[in-house]
Amino acid sequence: MASALGRLVRLSILRAPRRYPLTPSSVPGNTVTACRTAVCSSSGAMLPKPRKTPFGLIRIGLIVVPFLYVGTQISKNFAALLEEHDIFVPEDDDDDD
Repeated sequence: MASALGRLVRLSILRAPRRYPLTPSSVPGNTVTACRTAVCSSSGAMLPKPRKTPFGLIRIGLIVVPFLYVGTQISKNFAALLEEHDIFVPEDDDDDD
């Protein structure tokens, strides 16, 4: 079954016409120009400027700060749990050099 599927894939690749988007086509006088889809449309026209989101940094801060706080609380509680069960207890280093 797998070998039949492999042969089918190879045949479909060999029979499929290869298309290179930035090469001139076989029709004389018809050339393809490079166009980025984020900047221009398929016809070559420039797209309008994207909509600017007001208060972008404030919105990012309102999302990041609470989740950082929740993450630190979870970490602190988990570290206390590990220390309570003597799974991980930090050593007290005496720096009496």
